[in-house]
Amino acid sequence: MAAIILASLDIGGSKMAASIANDNGPLARVVQATVKTGAADAIGQQALRLIAIACAEAGVPPASISRVGVSSCGPFAFEQQALGLVAPNLCGGIIRGDTYNDDLPNDWTFIPLEAVLRSQFAEVVIDNDCVAALTAERCFGAAQQEPDSVYVTWSTGIGFGLCVDGHILRGKHGNAGHAGHMVLDETSDAVCGCGNRGDLEALVSGRNLQKRYGRSAADIFAAAVTGDTISMGIVQEAARWLGRGLYNLASALDTRCFLIGGSVWRHHAGLLMPLLESEMQSQFPALTEGVRIMGAELDELVTDIGAFALVMPAEWMPDWRIRKPWNGLRTTSLNEAG
Repeated sequence: MAAIILASLDIGGSKMAASIANDNGPLARVVQATVKTGAADAIGQQALRLIAIACAEAGVPPASISRVGVSSCGPFAFEQQALGLVAPNLCGGIIRGDTYNDDLPNDWTFIPLEAVLRSQFAEVVIDNDCVAALTAERCFGAAQQEPDSVYVTWSTGIGFGLCVDGHILRGKHGNAGHAGHMVLDETSDAVCGCGNRGDLEALVSGRNLQKRYGRSAADIFAAAVTGDTISMGIVQEAARWLGRGLYNLASALDTRCFLIGGSVWRHHAGLLMPLLESEMQSQFPALTEGVRIMGAELDELVTDIGAFALVMPAEWMPDWRIRKPWNGLRTTSLNEAG
């Protein structure tokens, strides 16, 4: 019997990663900025190219890939019974005639993904990136013993993966967990790429912080750490809004813990943790007592490992759980997108 070789894709608003694994663990990972120009299938075509490059680095032919797991930003929609993306961080045509999406040089309103990947691979499983991350944390990380848990990404966008009574929620189109688009302040000047005014993503995501304040999120947080009061005020406000979003989910789902990942969180967790905990603790104690906030154990690889977990044979999991083979994964960064 031929050896099982898996590919994983992590598709985000800023970067795309492709990884290859066998039963012993991940063999190679390549990362590239997500393409945002060209035809609507450009992201799917980029994914195929990155898988081929990762295969070359791993020393396996692309034809040997048995299954592909995909962790992707969303929301999702279907065209001709194939899943694709309607992602505000990638689709420049969602808000028509508006200058808000001038950082997205395309007019995409739907990105075909499943159809492009199935042109080369027979078995493809696509899930929301936060659902995939939560799957990884439940299989290998901090949520293994947590039947009521929520994964949160604070990055280019804001997203959630939800688990209640041991069941991961997906919904009719796989869009359960898109609470980044819950409207919190309709009077705000913060506009989301989806068109909402004052939703959580508009108020706190890395992309939208830059659009509102004319400085990258990295610059804002770096200045806050050095004591700049204006920057610290921006950070405190963002943490207050995200903390309020966490409270809303805790009150709706009666969750036990929040696992947070994403680039904004990973680089500034020490600053943000007490701010989020303070906001959570300031709300109704009957619903917040005992709710924990922690970083994702799998850190920056949580969505990559989640994509593998979507398609991994069950018999691989106990060994991976013990050895954590992703810790030795080598990553190659590619300079050019497209």
